[in-house]
Amino acid sequence: MGKPCFKLERDHPMPLAGVDEAGCAPLAGPVVAAAVVLDRERFPRGIDDSKKLDLDTREAIYSRLMKQARCGVGICTVEEIDQLNIYWARMLAMIRAVEALGFEPAMVLVDGNRCPKWERPSVAIVAGDAKCRSIAAASIVAKVTRDRMMAQYAETHPGYGWESNRGYPTPDHRRALRELGPTPLHRRSFGLVREVIAAATQPTLFAAE
Repeated sequence: MGKPCFKLERDHPMPLAGVDEAGCAPLAGPVVAAAVVLDRERFPRGIDDSKKLDLDTREAIYSRLMKQARCGVGICTVEEIDQLNIYWARMLAMIRAVEALGFEPAMVLVDGNRCPKWERPSVAIVAGDAKCRSIAAASIVAKVTRDRMMAQYAETHPGYGWESNRGYPTPDHRRALRELGPTPLHRRSFGLVREVIAAATQPTLFAAE
């Protein structure tokens, strides 16, 4: 599969926003969505699915997008994730991202198999970040924004490795969660976090001498 392009976008009216999110799978931290409207005559080269780009490339393209595109970011907090569940928190973050643009796009292309419940014209595209340039740009903005947030959180909550694992359930994060316990930024609606909390509250049984 080649790099994302404008092929899937050309039949839709402008301005067109691509929307994607970052952070559904992690055990800790918010879910972050981005909406990006590209200028098809002036946009950063090298835009691709954020997962395919190394850190330096993502940061460089992000910086150019901030200058050459119109971007909106929507965030759902850990508390909202635990209240709504991650699926609906993801949808709410995407709604907030489009609203943060400050204007109403004529069309929204959303990464995934379903669009949020909104009245605006929109189309869901499975694996859109690998096919659609505007969605790929949104994936970069969402991931860089969330990665920077997790790096800041790591300074307040050291030992979990969020500066590198970004809250995903890597072995070092799982180990730290068991040894240090959950922080306020851990998602208590997630099974692994619930298991750690349950284990910590179990009474210690001592064998009779």
